[in-house]
Amino acid sequence: MFVDNSNLMLADKTKVTLMANNAIHPPLIFKVAIACPLYQLFDYLAPENIERDKIELGARLMVPFGFGDHRKVGYLVGVADNSEWELEKLKRVDRIIDSHALLSATDLALLRWVSRYYHHPIGEVISTAFPKALRLGKAAVLVAEQNPPLTELKNTALASNTAQQTAIDTVCNGLGQFAVFLLEGVTGSGKTEVYLQIIHEVLKRGQQVLVLVPEISLTPQLEERFKHRFAVNIAVSHSKLTDNQRQNAWLQAQQGACSILLGTRSALFTPFTHLGLIILDEEHDSSFKQQDSLRFSARDVAIVRGKLLNIPVLLGSATPSFESLHNVAKQRYQWLHLPERAGYSITPALHLLDIRNKKMREGLSEALLTEMQTTLAKNEQVLLFLNRRGFAPTLICHGCGWVARCLHCEANLVIYADENLLRCHHCGTEHRLLNACPACKTGELTPLGLGTERVEKVLKKVFPDKVTLRLDTDSVRRKGSLENYLEQIHQGEIDIILGTQMLAKGHHFPNVTLVAILDVDSGLFSIDFHAAEKVAQMIVQVSGRAGRAEKAGKVIMQTRQPDHPLLTTLIQHSYQRFAISALAERNAAGLPPFSYQALVNAQARDEELPVTFLKAFIDLAAQTPKHNVLLLGPVAAPMAKRAGFHRYQLLLQSNQRSDLQTLLTTLIPDVAKLKIAAKVRWSLDVDPVDLY
Repeated sequence: MFVDNSNLMLADKTKVTLMANNAIHPPLIFKVAIACPLYQLFDYLAPENIERDKIELGARLMVPFGFGDHRKVGYLVGVADNSEWELEKLKRVDRIIDSHALLSATDLALLRWVSRYYHHPIGEVISTAFPKALRLGKAAVLVAEQNPPLTELKNTALASNTAQQTAIDTVCNGLGQFAVFLLEGVTGSGKTEVYLQIIHEVLKRGQQVLVLVPEISLTPQLEERFKHRFAVNIAVSHSKLTDNQRQNAWLQAQQGACSILLGTRSALFTPFTHLGLIILDEEHDSSFKQQDSLRFSARDVAIVRGKLLNIPVLLGSATPSFESLHNVAKQRYQWLHLPERAGYSITPALHLLDIRNKKMREGLSEALLTEMQTTLAKNEQVLLFLNRRGFAPTLICHGCGWVARCLHCEANLVIYADENLLRCHHCGTEHRLLNACPACKTGELTPLGLGTERVEKVLKKVFPDKVTLRLDTDSVRRKGSLENYLEQIHQGEIDIILGTQMLAKGHHFPNVTLVAILDVDSGLFSIDFHAAEKVAQMIVQVSGRAGRAEKAGKVIMQTRQPDHPLLTTLIQHSYQRFAISALAERNAAGLPPFSYQALVNAQARDEELPVTFLKAFIDLAAQTPKHNVLLLGPVAAPMAKRAGFHRYQLLLQSNQRSDLQTLLTTLIPDVAKLKIAAKVRWSLDVDPVDLY
């Protein structure tokens, strides 16, 4: 049999030549992070004839990846003279995309920390820091602004009261060094004015400021206040903007072309040239914790970033998170307190309205309707809060008890009467609204429960001469609609504002004097230990929308639980008193922030696979001696089925953060290599804020 050895001989000659060249010129190996679900870096040969002194870590690269001619964007995170792989097996970098790295050494250090702490692949973490076009390898070109850069500072500061001035002076005296300040101020106490005066001092130093807010709905009015106050370039970044708009904001910060970046959670990783201060407004909000893919806490990562840059971090809230209050108690954070409302506004009076055995009109009691009529007669505005979209959360048969359920989730379908639809809020499945019960064929189908759409209809009937506005994610889908609605409210064109969570915090409506929470009981009974904290924060934040100008405000909470200790503590005392009591209960139970948790979620269409995967996780943990971590589960998730996937979870808890982190560092790379891991969708959530 004839064998053609010519190719083999050529390969041997190439190998010999490569070895000879390496003896004279040691190979240059690039350590490259690539956005893929693998917990490793990839070794590549550096481009030929590259000069070592021109190599910058953090630069984007175009590299061959996988089979065939497939190419991906990679990120240079290290350079070495050797590799654990044979050199002839290494592929060569196609090209370096950036002549100068877009990420600094500090940016890379932060992203490495995020990867380690949240145990997420480093390539995906670094990729998260870039806008979409830059992740695809597009040129980092900043679109020129029509107007030249503005650097002038205005001097329009409002007069500060003693508490505000103390907070301003304390933070300003700490500029240029790392510290974490918790600014706790009652709603309407002028926290934004404190931010503005501190920002003014930072800008005078020629530095930049990053301001993070939890909700997109808070950016328009905050941006307007900043523009009114500072004649500097202000960039905005959030998910409702186009990819080009977000990229331009990113590049403006990275190149020093903007002085202030205002954004939501995703803006946290934006690089800056001279960052001098990070502010998180409404720091308690759970929106600061990403709930998919890279599950990071923007608050915690912001503090790490502040430490790396040696700059202060300012956290603001009327209802601080229990974690932040615990850190104040441990003297890790410095507490700044604004106990009174700014100006002439006074704290609104809170009232519990017992609606047991009371006649109700689509969730509105007669007593509440009377209060609304009195307020509207004075040409003042009313705000009603109901954190439930749609017409009603349940469609039930009055005859046989059949309930419209999602076929893919363990959840009821929500009625949307205006669209004649049944919709699942979890997977998005839609059906036409039914006219007859599919089970008994004869029973009457009845909407059960309240949604904003249903309450809106009754408000228009009861107050036909008044203008009612419904504000929820369904009504503000069109671009610019939210800003338009907020302007109408401020101009006095709206009489009754009915809304969900997007109205609960931050907004300043001077003519709103009556606030009503229609269903305060819905969050009082939950299996999640975070629930009481979230309900208390919601009540205080919603109540804070009342009486923010000279007119006195009033808050009414409709309840069937008037003696519930959470409600009575908030009414008779304060959020601080509630927090002290709740923290003591958590301490006794060994719950965060007095312990540390991580949640492993697994889901698959086959119900057995998630359980098998989590048991394999437990088996691996059992092979790690003396890890001092309690493993609880596996158990079905509170919503055991979503979008056709069966969901199970495993909770890890330890009294020491280091013990938990050591175990996860040991386990996660091995877990990712399990054969069963490829058959399920699994994720790790370190410091979870939602056990659902």
